[in-house]
Formats: sequence, structure tokens, C-alpha cells
Amino acid sequence: MSEKVILILVDGMRPDGMMECGNPYTQKLVSKSTYCLKAQTVMPSVTLPCHMSLFHSVDPERHGIGTNGYVPQVRPIKGMFDQFDNFDKKCAFFYTWEELRDLGRPDHLHTAVCFNQHKQADTDIKITDAAIKYINEEAPDFLFLYLGETDEVGGHDCGWMSEQYMKSVSKALSCVEKLQNSISEDYTIILLADHGGHDRSHGCDIPEDMTIPILFCGKPFEEGKELPEASIKDVAVTIAKLLDVPCAKEWEGVARV
Repeated sequence: MSEKVILILVDGMRPDGMMECGNPYTQKLVSKSTYCLKAQTVMPSVTLPCHMSLFHSVDPERHGIGTNGYVPQVRPIKGMFDQFDNFDKKCAFFYTWEELRDLGRPDHLHTAVCFNQHKQADTDIKITDAAIKYINEEAPDFLFLYLGETDEVGGHDCGWMSEQYMKSVSKALSCVEKLQNSISEDYTIILLADHGGHDRSHGCDIPEDMTIPILFCGKPFEEGKELPEASIKDVAVTIAKLLDVPCAKEWEGVARV
């Protein structure tokens, strides 16, 4: 197969937060997706290590990133941007947390856009609108959209499962809905979180921090099918199969298509 894929990550979105936030789009998306609400992230359940595992399909002990500070890999593994670009796939990156800039090596992206969530408000909406415009004008093969307000404004500022957290989750899901309704139906959309959270923190080996949702919505996937298990490491392998690109030899995940 050779599909086009939009990968959307809502930072810190717990499955129960997604299902209980009150946004009617949630049930609609779940009903149209192959999904797992008990998927697992990696330890430490911290944003940059989890993203590195998402993009490189290995545990942090292999890629070497254990905190939110990036250091070059001692034994480099190709990430999704690097691998897909090597097979002539047009890749783009739209994000709001500057620390994610090193997910790909230099010169493997067609376009990268960052609206720094530490410097301005409503970055989830702004970055979504920018991504929609780009998708419709440039038709990338693979685009990663990162939405960060749920973690920062909702979780760390007010607490996971607080009223403000739930509003932030609902806002992010409305961004996903807007994007899905604004682009070609030929795109497969994959939605997930990097980690969950508890109180005003995350990073522990507990269910609240380690359990994440993963949803695959598009023509290659069965609607309303629940997967009994999944891992954040499965996403890169699944997208590679959708794009008809071989996996990097080090990738450890399982294709879910």
C-alpha cells in the first residue's frame, strides 16, 4: 500500500480524559477507528523520551534520551522523518514545543513550523490552522502535528483530570476534528498521546502516566475495532507500512495494519 498519513499527538492526553471530556467528536472518531485505549508508552513517561521512542521505535535505554534535554545518539537510529525522506516521501513537522526540534536529523524535512507555546496563547489552534493550509497546498506524504496545551495549560498548571485539563483535551480534539474535516479523505489520521499524568506531574511507572490512547482512522483500518494492546513503539512501524517504506532495521514495534 502507499497511503498518506497525518500523525497527531496531544501531549499528556489520558484515555479517560479523552473519553470523559465531553467533546462529542470523541465517540465519532472512536467509532470510525481501529483503536486501543490501553496502549502503553515508555519509561520514563516524559515528553522528549516518549517522542524519541515514538519516532525511533525503541525504548529510551536504546535511543539514549532520558530527560527533556536532547543529546546526540551514541548509536544513531533513523527516525521517521529520516527514514521516510530517504525514500522520497515529503515530510512536514508542525509543533508548539521547541524541545522537539531534534526528532529528525537536518535536511530531512520539506517544512517545519513552530509556534512556541511558552511565548504565545492558543497555539493548538494556530498550529492546526497552519497545518491545514499546508496540507491542502502541498499534499505531504507524512505530517506530524503536535498539540501541547493539554500538558502545559491543563495538566501541569491545573492538574490532570481537573476542569481546565478537560477543557484543554476537548479543545485539542476540536482541532483534530477541524483538521479531519478540512483535508482530503485520502489521508489516514493517527491520533495518540505521548504519556498521561497524575496530580500536576508525570514520569512515573504507574497506569495514570503510562497508559495512552492510540487511534488509527482511515481506509486501511477497520472501523470500531478495539485492539487489546498496543505500544507507542508500534506507530513508526505502522506508518512505514502505510507509506510503503521499509522500517529502519533497529525498529522494534509491531505494525497494526
